Amino acid sequence: MCGIVAYSGSGDALPVILDGLKYLEYRGYDSAGVAILNDGRIETVRAVGKISALEQKLKKQTLKGRLGIGHTRWATHGHPSLENSHPHGTADGRIVAVHNGIIENFNVLKNQLLSEGIAFQSETDTEVLVALIGKYYAGDLEQAVRAALNEVTGTYALAVIARDRPDELVVAKKASPLCIGLGRGEVFAASDALAFIKHTNKAVYLKDGEIATLGPQGLVVKNLQGKKVSYKITELSLDPASIEKGEYPHYMLKEIYEQPRAVQDTLDGRISPQNDGALFAELEKHQEYLIGVNKIVIAACGTSWHAGLVAKYLLEKHARIPVEVDYAAEFRYRYPVLDEKTLVMTISQSGETADTIAAIGEAQALGARVLSIVNMPASTIARDSDMVVYTYAGREIGVASTKAFTTQLAVICLLTVYLGRLRSSMSEEYAAGMLQNLKRVPNEIAKIFGEVEHIKKIAGAFARHSNVLYLGRGVGFPIALEGALKLKEISYIHAEGYPAAEMKHGPIALIDENMPTVVLAFKGRRYEKILGNIMEVKARKGRLIAIASESNDDIDRVADEVIRIPDATESISAVLAVIPLQLLAYYIAVEKGCSVDQPRNLAKSVTVE
Repeated sequence: MCGIVAYSGSGDALPVILDGLKYLEYRGYDSAGVAILNDGRIETVRAVGKISALEQKLKKQTLKGRLGIGHTRWATHGHPSLENSHPHGTADGRIVAVHNGIIENFNVLKNQLLSEGIAFQSETDTEVLVALIGKYYAGDLEQAVRAALNEVTGTYALAVIARDRPDELVVAKKASPLCIGLGRGEVFAASDALAFIKHTNKAVYLKDGEIATLGPQGLVVKNLQGKKVSYKITELSLDPASIEKGEYPHYMLKEIYEQPRAVQDTLDGRISPQNDGALFAELEKHQEYLIGVNKIVIAACGTSWHAGLVAKYLLEKHARIPVEVDYAAEFRYRYPVLDEKTLVMTISQSGETADTIAAIGEAQALGARVLSIVNMPASTIARDSDMVVYTYAGREIGVASTKAFTTQLAVICLLTVYLGRLRSSMSEEYAAGMLQNLKRVPNEIAKIFGEVEHIKKIAGAFARHSNVLYLGRGVGFPIALEGALKLKEISYIHAEGYPAAEMKHGPIALIDENMPTVVLAFKGRRYEKILGNIMEVKARKGRLIAIASESNDDIDRVADEVIRIPDATESISAVLAVIPLQLLAYYIAVEKGCSVDQPRNLAKSVTVE
């Protein structure tokens, strides 16, 4: 989950690399470092903590040069420390590299190198890889990197420089994201194009097992056997202005407020003019297959897994297809029963989630086809899947997912209508009603922002608690899980989501005046049942926050606090209920003084298993 940045060109490398690292800090912020080549020396500066700590160190030094690499770390091998920070170099300083990924056989390689008299200063697998490259280096950097990688088992996005190759940068990729930016007289490499989009919109996405040399000769890409391979230049449409916080104190708040636009963009062009069906041109050639599907297995992680649970409720009800929902990390190891009539659906914001990528490979090996819901075009998941449906959330930088989740839910609602009509399990009239309700969602989300001052007051009153219970029924249950996850992620308050009926099977023992409960109580056939659960909480002196539909006046008599959402159908209410849960978690975190956009121990995109 680390972020790497590299630069070679006619300009000053350090400012470009530092700026790029700031945009990649969502990938990890345990430590950071840079290495700049100048006058035959590679100067390295590293710091524990966020990039701001590195900047403070750099103020005391002058690093000038036209070639350099940088890294922001999420610790895997070795705790956060100066010794374990990247970049790492060989003992003689000839070779320096940054790396994102995990070298699985690093212990075997390390013992081999130790026996050859090579010493190590860190606990990292990266230092072992750099030492291996140094062992093979005899003036040809690309050849040395290739020789080392042919001995490696694991994953990597790698950028390497050598002190006697002042114009040459070598990068390589396997199962970790890496892209190259091509500018005028300068080249870039990074874990995410976000790092160089201010300088160029021309990108090359390396494939697994490819090594690229960037230098005066231009860009040369080879495979691990040393054979030249072709590459494609992609023109990115990312607007540099969209990655700034603007007037907002945190990216998370900005992204919460972007949800009406993000959902609208995701719906645009996907509802028929007659309002009787969903349109997915990208799925038209797969219609015969989709009609014959007899099971759907959803694989995802974190927030995307919660979206998968919502999909299970909607698809089973309206498309009448059996649906299983798996954590992607467990899917590939549980010997799933799949065949050519099984549709595996994966959901990912980044499109680079390592466990989800592995699940796709496992599914396809077993004969299933894969449909992925992804926010990032040109990502690994998008490239590897048989079918792709994009969300249009735009770039999401805050670690806690917000607009990516609501756009996933919007796509899931559309896919439910699409498959329901395709398989003749949903009437034209019902589809029209569902789509009409869905079209109102952007405006209904905007209305909820009128509750912000009320939510702030609730957050101030509840921020002192150490535990919170979230309850929901039906499609409200996965939304309760998501609400609890948001609170855990950014406020460090322990929170658990449960199906409300399960409360009596254990969690009710926890409820007292010090254990607040958040209940999703919107309109639907389960409303009377959820009221019963609320009374059970109140009977045990529990303090209760209800997320309730506007017309549910009776809930004021039993809840301590009520946050209103517009009246809607049960499935649409679930989408709307996400917004106050996000805002509640956000303002509680702010009240506690937590690092909202960069919560401890977390990274935005989990690109290692």
